[in-house]
Amino acid sequence: MSSPVSTVLPPARRRETWDLPEAATRVLLASPAEHVLPAVAAVARAVGLSVFSAPGVLDLSDERDGLRVELFFDRISRELTGAEAESVRVATDPANEYTALVRGLLTAPTLAQELARRGVTAEVGVLAEAELWSAYQPIVDLADRSVVAHEALLRADSDGRAVDGGDLFFVADSAGWLPRLDRVGRECAIAGAAGWLGSADLFVNTQPTSVLQPGADLASTVEALEAAGIAPGQLVLEVGERAAVADRGHLLAVLEAFRERGWRVALDEVAAGWSSASLLDVVRPEVVKLGRALVSALPDDGARTVVRTVAAHAHALGAVVVAEGVETEQAADEVAALGADLGQGWLFGRPAAPEPAGEVSPVPTP
Repeated sequence: MSSPVSTVLPPARRRETWDLPEAATRVLLASPAEHVLPAVAAVARAVGLSVFSAPGVLDLSDERDGLRVELFFDRISRELTGAEAESVRVATDPANEYTALVRGLLTAPTLAQELARRGVTAEVGVLAEAELWSAYQPIVDLADRSVVAHEALLRADSDGRAVDGGDLFFVADSAGWLPRLDRVGRECAIAGAAGWLGSADLFVNTQPTSVLQPGADLASTVEALEAAGIAPGQLVLEVGERAAVADRGHLLAVLEAFRERGWRVALDEVAAGWSSASLLDVVRPEVVKLGRALVSALPDDGARTVVRTVAAHAHALGAVVVAEGVETEQAADEVAALGADLGQGWLFGRPAAPEPAGEVSPVPTP
């Protein structure tokens, strides 16, 4: 266990300030898709905006108070497909100086992201009003039922209602805020575990695509671990199988950055089949997690074959196997017999908020 250093521990519960768009009277749009901008211009004229067009660019202006711009965004969300909206960059009330204008347009959000940030296509209030925190679910050794790890699950209280991580990440992804929320999620998980984790491992979900510059993007995670007194080797970052397939080159570069910092990698929701076997060989995770759907299908013969095959492959690579969604003693015994080393599920404990510091007993160690 590393010793705490002078780094300030980030709060376990936190509110973030998200840069929500304000009312605008001018909108600049650019797109390489030739057929998209004429459709955008038609909607703009229909709601009463002034339209100036040039090759690949539209300049829209509202001579009133911006209400027509808001109407434009609402109408265009129903006219374009998601792919078309992703192909357009949008800058509102851009600078008049040419260089600043071009720079702003190049770094501007896509139309799809702008619509989400304005609450047109996603409930942006879920994040804007949210207090973010982590719940924790125990992971046990199936041999003796000792708690060896906890998985942190991002949660939020937003405008008096509970919000789970799936909704949070959907809004963040839609609005182009996924890298930031992914970073905040890691920090909340670590800060919330400070003082009670003991020698157990901490599992945290992450999106490799959110890490663009590892040196900068992972610095706050390193600092949070040091401040919490949690050793780097206790951090296990979970990567979903679907996310891992998207861009293997980028994935491997990010995983290398994780391991350079002493962190381990878990591949989540692994199934059978050539693609999964190939991914295991490429990623070579330290931990392999069997998803709830697969475990809940037991004792089906097909599910048994899948669990046995994946567990054997994982062990051949030196990985530990975790069975998720274990809800009964029968399921625990079955996955253990088929090769799983650890178990996670309601049988062992549901996700829960950590108790206040000073009121929590140390986690039992194996």
